[in-house]
Amino acid sequence: MLFKQLFDQETWTYTYLIADPVNKEAMLIDPVNTHIDDYLALLAEHGLQLKYTLETHVHADHITASGLLRQRLGAQTGVSALCGAETADFQIKDGDVFAFTNGEQLKVIATPGHTKGSISFLWRDRVFTGDSLFIGGCGRTDFQGGDAGAQYDCITQRLFTLPDETLVYPGHDYQQRWVSSIMQERTTNPRLAGKTREQFIDIMNNLNLPRPRLIDEAVSANRYCGLEENEYQDAVAHRENVRETTKTADVPAVNCGGNMPASGGITVQDMVAAAKQQTTEVTVANAKQLIAEGNITVIDTREESEYAAGHIDNAVPLPRGILEFKIGTIPELADKAKPVLIYCRTGGRAAFAAQSMKTLGYTNVLSIAGGYEAWQKAD
Repeated sequence: MLFKQLFDQETWTYTYLIADPVNKEAMLIDPVNTHIDDYLALLAEHGLQLKYTLETHVHADHITASGLLRQRLGAQTGVSALCGAETADFQIKDGDVFAFTNGEQLKVIATPGHTKGSISFLWRDRVFTGDSLFIGGCGRTDFQGGDAGAQYDCITQRLFTLPDETLVYPGHDYQQRWVSSIMQERTTNPRLAGKTREQFIDIMNNLNLPRPRLIDEAVSANRYCGLEENEYQDAVAHRENVRETTKTADVPAVNCGGNMPASGGITVQDMVAAAKQQTTEVTVANAKQLIAEGNITVIDTREESEYAAGHIDNAVPLPRGILEFKIGTIPELADKAKPVLIYCRTGGRAAFAAQSMKTLGYTNVLSIAGGYEAWQKAD
């Protein structure tokens, strides 16, 4: 097997390539969008076909290249089911297995704490820990649903119980260290070695780290595999076309929870359609009438740049990618029984946002059919 550890100097991010040089199948873990040309060149150099791009979590410090790689190569994307990245091909769960031929397997270990959906990947004698466990440290737990107690539990009970000689490959290192081992981290990691759960929580609660520079942009983008709404829909269509033209009889087995076909499951269009079936859409005319009558909160679920370019008067900006994390800070949404009218560019993000809001207890959520584009055309 071919294994390479790649490094992004800008964000100190490690990306990992695992490939079978015989059947030419390859996967990338945590690819960075600014290195897309490097990945394409590397794959071409070794004559590899990229099958999967897998994420250890929804990143806050860089934007993934998974969507671009799906767009260019038809590769399937995988993100934890708890990350809210609805557009990924695979909603990964603890215990899932990504299998190459010749018995090679990449096993999923749920390691929540840095984020709710953080996962690690175990392959042979090495574990890719993302931001859950670093060399001499661990990922912060003060945003994106982080939980220091959960992080302590998963590291000590799941990662530290792996064989001592298991190699630890983290998602980042800020001192240009490349690899550690389970024994090394269990015995010397200053945040964990000899620390009780309570001591670890106290350490994590008092790190006082600065807010990640790209968090608002990165988290939102990574929920769409690094692409804009219209781009990822085009990418999915392209991926399906690539699949049809590159089918082989020897397709790697994938177990992603037991109920998703190896072909990648439903399409994004299917997901949007299903979400819209559970969402009450109103026409632009009805939306304008509701706004004129008052007593309704209008929410714009597009990105900040889209909002700045034009929006409905008095709409509250709340991008879909950070909705769950920011919704509690919006005074206009304090009353969950008050009517809410949401919109995005064409309706897809708004449908997903409506689902999330209903899950969070909002009882009267409406969406503008056709989104802001329909609103502008009606003027």
